[in-house]
Amino acid sequence: MANGQGTQKLRPQASMRMLFPFAPRLGTQGGSAVVMGDAETPGQSGGVPADQRVQPATGRGGALVELTPTPGGLALVSPYHTHRAGDPLDLVALAEQVQKADEFIRANATNKLTVIAEQIQHLQEQARKVLEDARRDADLHHVACNIVKKPGNIYYLYKRESGQQYFSIISPKEWGTSCPHDFLGAYKLQHDLSWTPYEDIEKHDAKISIVDRLLSQPAALPPSTEPAFQGLTD
Repeated sequence: MANGQGTQKLRPQASMRMLFPFAPRLGTQGGSAVVMGDAETPGQSGGVPADQRVQPATGRGGALVELTPTPGGLALVSPYHTHRAGDPLDLVALAEQVQKADEFIRANATNKLTVIAEQIQHLQEQARKVLEDARRDADLHHVACNIVKKPGNIYYLYKRESGQQYFSIISPKEWGTSCPHDFLGAYKLQHDLSWTPYEDIEKHDAKISIVDRLLSQPAALPPSTEPAFQGLTD
């Protein structure tokens, strides 16, 4: 800057402070430039009140958020399960539970399959009996007979010396001791054209009687078969 006494040269740092009064001062430390702060009065920090200053991080690494196990009074996780080592007994209990579940499922499936197997066996026996009865009925219908067979009657089966079989309406009791041929059996012709052996006639008739009584009972039907709209219309 020039004046009447001559020209006085200013230091570079002083001229920078005059141009930028609020810029931080630069200094040197160990050959490197460092930022040096201005001297501040106690209780002030660059015009920022003391109660609004950013507090320095405490501890070695700093604390960003306050750590609490129950934020807002609500426990997010169980401290017992998060602050303890895993109990090996829990794994054993889980494995035992899975094994027990497998055993129960297998036992239930076995019981159901056993019932189904028994039903299948019973159905197989019934199917075998049906086939045997059907074969016997067909053979009896092909036996020689000189009379027209009528349902409800009992016919007596005989066998000649030649091996021929035939039906007759004369019983061995009626023949007496003069029966000329071998008696093979007696059968009753049912209304469905099936044959019932003489020894099973009483049991078969009892079943038919029970069915007839059930069919003769009046059915429990409502007095009117028309739909009731009472309560649905005005």
